[in-house]
Amino acid sequence: MECGIVWIMAAEIEFLPQGTVTSPEGFFAGATSAGINKRAGSKLDLAVLFSEAPCLAAALFTTSRLKAAPVLLSQQRLKSQEKIGAVVVNSGCANAYVGAEGLANAAEMAELVGEGIGVPPEDVLVASTGVIGVPLPMEKIRASVDRIILARDGGGELARAIMTTDSFAKETAVRVKAGNSQFTIGGAAKGSGMVHPDLATLLCFITTDAALEKGFLQKALKKAVDASFNMISIDGDTSPNDMVLVMANGLGGSVPHDAFEPALEQLCIYLAKRLAGDGEGATRLIETTVGGAVNLAQARAAARAVVSSSLVKAAVHGADPNWGRIMAAVGRSGAEVKESKFDLYIGQIAVVKSGEPLPFNESAVIKLLKGKEVPLSINLNLGSGSATAWGCDLSPEYVNINSQYMT
Repeated sequence: MECGIVWIMAAEIEFLPQGTVTSPEGFFAGATSAGINKRAGSKLDLAVLFSEAPCLAAALFTTSRLKAAPVLLSQQRLKSQEKIGAVVVNSGCANAYVGAEGLANAAEMAELVGEGIGVPPEDVLVASTGVIGVPLPMEKIRASVDRIILARDGGGELARAIMTTDSFAKETAVRVKAGNSQFTIGGAAKGSGMVHPDLATLLCFITTDAALEKGFLQKALKKAVDASFNMISIDGDTSPNDMVLVMANGLGGSVPHDAFEPALEQLCIYLAKRLAGDGEGATRLIETTVGGAVNLAQARAAARAVVSSSLVKAAVHGADPNWGRIMAAVGRSGAEVKESKFDLYIGQIAVVKSGEPLPFNESAVIKLLKGKEVPLSINLNLGSGSATAWGCDLSPEYVNINSQYMT
């Protein structure tokens, strides 16, 4: 776990060692093995996140027009409820595309958890991830909910319980000091396949003890997600279950907006990079930074096109210095480009300058491409827009995993 202190404007942002989604004041979590996730064996696959004080909440969901039952239920409740108290989540079964039964089962999950912890069922949100088109095994969930023990140090259990093909849990927390204010933001995320910009098959739960207004919370979340989860790509697919949720219980008091926004963005970027680097079968993290674009939107489009390119991903996996694939990806991104102004670097090595190929040490580039993190830098030299996107290499193991997902 990386930790350290970052200064942004007047705020001191400290990544906490062993930080989790329950690091902020008043949050509890717990999980159990319900036997839902066949890939997990006897590992955790059913979890609850709870706040001792009702929370304002904001969320972003999948852009798919075919949404899973938990997404539909949670969207409805966020519109109708002023505050929420808990979230129940399972892995192994997406509860997607199973008709009316899916909504009924999602509602029952919320009811079971609400009754168990003393929260009105309508104040409980639901999330699921896993195989699509299979009904939830409700008999297993009914038999397992009571085994979940909520604890202040239960964040790690939740982070493990939401994993599907992830190889490790993604979680962190930041403590922020700004003037006389101090607050904490915690987060846990999962996602290893079906990950592409505009959310992906990811679940992310964010908590904070900061006291905030709901309208601001939604805007801050959208801004943070646009700079993080919407800038990663593993395989170009998205799912019906994506959810990024932030819960704010206010137990830490009011905080400056200009301190909360950058802290939330830093936390989301940290988690997004962990997701991208842990793509199914991945061996390397690709970080692509585009500068000099006409505007931010075009910079993001160009950066995402590079990390989304199967040809670029395959070249990185084979440590093949085929830099033309990178230029080709930018060229089809929709961003305005001029070949005569195009600069490209692999690490610190310039391979194209003002559109002209440069002689370079091929063995040095190959060494860079074999590293755990592969930095690509592009300057379009047309404006001030800049953005960074993250992806991973494409390996034969990705095919193995996804050709045997249900078998």
